[in-house]
Amino acid sequence: MLDSLQGKLLIAAPSLIDPNFVRSVVLIAAHSDEGALGLVLNRPLDTPLAVLAPVLEQLAEPGAVLHCGGPVAPESAVVLAEFADPSLAALLIMGDVGLPSASCELSDLEAGVRRARVFAGHSGWGPGQLDSELEHEAWIVGQLAQDELWLADSTLLWSTTLSRKGGAYALLARMPSDPSVN
Repeated sequence: MLDSLQGKLLIAAPSLIDPNFVRSVVLIAAHSDEGALGLVLNRPLDTPLAVLAPVLEQLAEPGAVLHCGGPVAPESAVVLAEFADPSLAALLIMGDVGLPSASCELSDLEAGVRRARVFAGHSGWGPGQLDSELEHEAWIVGQLAQDELWLADSTLLWSTTLSRKGGAYALLARMPSDPSVN
C-alpha cells in the first residue's frame, strides 16, 4: 500500500471518465490496507437540505444544499464537520475536521460543531483499489486548503485545486471538459 492519503485530495485526472468522478475533487477521510473512504466535495445537488433532512439543516449554513458524496450508499447522509468539541468525532480527518460519532445526540452535535456540510452517500474503494487507480494515474493527489471545504460554490474546486498545483496542472485546469470544442 502507498502511504495513507487521509486528509489529502484526489483530483480526477482528465482521463478519468467514470461519470461518478469526472472532474471531481474527493477528500480522503480514511485510507488503509482495508480500503479507502472519501467524499466528493464539488457535487452540490439542487435539493435544499431543509427539504430532505430538516433535522440536519441545523448543523449546516442557512439555505445549504445536499451534496453528492459519491456513489456508495446514496440514500444515507454523511456529515462532514468542523468540531469545536473533537470528542464528538468518530473520525478526525485533519485537525478538527471529521465525521461525527453515530452515537452523538443531535443537540450535542449542534453545540459542538462550528460548521458542517451534509452529503448523500460517499466514495469507497476496496483493498488495493485506490492504490491501483493511483498507479494508473486516474487521480492527481493534492493538498487541501481548509476553507475549500466550506465554499458556497464548490463547482469550481476542480480547476482551483489543479491551478494551485501550478505548472502542467495549471494548464489542465483551463482545459475545457470537451477538448474537441477548443
